[in-house]
Amino acid sequence: MLELADILDRAHVVALPMAVRFRGITTREALLIDGPAGWGEFAPFLEYGDEESAAWLSAGLEAAYQGYQGLDLGDRAVRINGTVPAVAASEVEGVLARFPGVDTFKIKVAEKGQTLIDDLARLAAVHTHHPDAELRVDANGGWSVDEAVQAAEALADAAGGMLRYIEQPCKTVEELVEVRRRSDVPVAADESIRKAADPYRVAELDAADVAVTKVAPLGGVGNTLTIAKDLAAHNMSITVASALDTAVGIGVGLIAAKAVETAVGANAAGLGTQRLFVEDVAERQELRNGCLEATPCVPDPDRLAELAAPGERKDFWFDRLRRCWDILSVAGGDYDVAHG
Repeated sequence: MLELADILDRAHVVALPMAVRFRGITTREALLIDGPAGWGEFAPFLEYGDEESAAWLSAGLEAAYQGYQGLDLGDRAVRINGTVPAVAASEVEGVLARFPGVDTFKIKVAEKGQTLIDDLARLAAVHTHHPDAELRVDANGGWSVDEAVQAAEALADAAGGMLRYIEQPCKTVEELVEVRRRSDVPVAADESIRKAADPYRVAELDAADVAVTKVAPLGGVGNTLTIAKDLAAHNMSITVASALDTAVGIGVGLIAAKAVETAVGANAAGLGTQRLFVEDVAERQELRNGCLEATPCVPDPDRLAELAAPGERKDFWFDRLRRCWDILSVAGGDYDVAHG
């Protein structure tokens, strides 16, 4: 039986500087667990409550204490997309340079304090530099239905026919249904799956063409694979993505992406965000023909030491882990990772 004391004994809290501001973050903090089966990551965003964050802990414990020896991963090469934060159009070229060989890009849009004009300029800059690349935009629920329909048409024009989908244009599943009804641009669901009490409601209401699945918020690779199979059976294509993970979380995400691809097929994975960090806990994997290898990450001990978070931040993350552990324990009695 897994004990809380053992998890804390194995925990390392790190603070990684960002090369580009992303989701308002300039430093990404994470708690990493050096488990008997591998390394796990617990890094819910700071604004997330404990109930939601408990799923991220479950995913970290799965990686650290169970591992993924039984998964069918095939050749292990995972095609990824590049991620372009909500930067000015003049900064796009520098961001794109971080993703050599990549032929799919996701562009953040609907950023607070910006306008559709900013989004169009950013997307047009990506298309200018990579005219043959497939493009996606991610609004993180930032538009109303009317705004989303207007934006979809304008962005599709700016993308020169290369816009493949708009991700989470509005907050609710019902709004996604309406956007999909009124727009010809395919719709992807992200928050409506990973932040929902019922991740299958998107399929039941026929609200999206694409399901974006993320390992940490869905509670682990096992849950992600199960959900991906079920949504694929409802004629949704699958994109496996990260939640601004460290190298540890990216390694787990790549394993999930390859398992999903092998099982039901998958779009280019949103797992290139390690390139948005100045420093990480392991050397950045080299992109080969736009692909990364699905392999677990083992952090560099020297980097763990150099990137260790200050003492008060370590205390913050240990307290957060304890609260989430209590939630998992209440949900499942004495928490057993076999049922995580």
